[in-house]
Amino acid sequence: MAISISTAFKAKPTAPPAPGEIKPLAPWFFVFEGLMGAAFDVVKLHPDAWMALVGLGLVNMAVGFTMLGRRRKLLRAMLKNGRSRKILAGLIALRVGVHGLLGVLGAQLEGTAGHLVMAVVMTGATVGLLWYDQRVTFRALGLPLSPSVSPTLSAPVTSLSA
Repeated sequence: MAISISTAFKAKPTAPPAPGEIKPLAPWFFVFEGLMGAAFDVVKLHPDAWMALVGLGLVNMAVGFTMLGRRRKLLRAMLKNGRSRKILAGLIALRVGVHGLLGVLGAQLEGTAGHLVMAVVMTGATVGLLWYDQRVTFRALGLPLSPSVSPTLSAPVTSLSA
């Protein structure tokens, strides 16, 4: 009796992605994530805003599964590296650190203006750091940050007269 071992379950090596295969994430993705980074302060400003934030989170997930399906390789590459985890830890440390420092100074964020400023700072920090992470990931993978322009379309115009 002969025993046959199949190679059907062996991992097949994958080719590196083609330059045109992975595209940068859209700016609205970063805005969604920035708003989620400011969610604590938004809820402190308007306690009923949690419903809107949950709705936006669901929209973000639905859009992520549908429209960002072609960009999953980029998302995976960004989530697997340690830099993304450092960004997450840094944003949490920023929030806790600012609140801790203000608590030690006796100036906790209680008013509308304080929470609004903190929400804007957290949104800006989240958007900026995620954009930076995407840029570094693209450079590490050797991908162009913007779609290449055809040489025939980028030729300078020397004369406007016919």
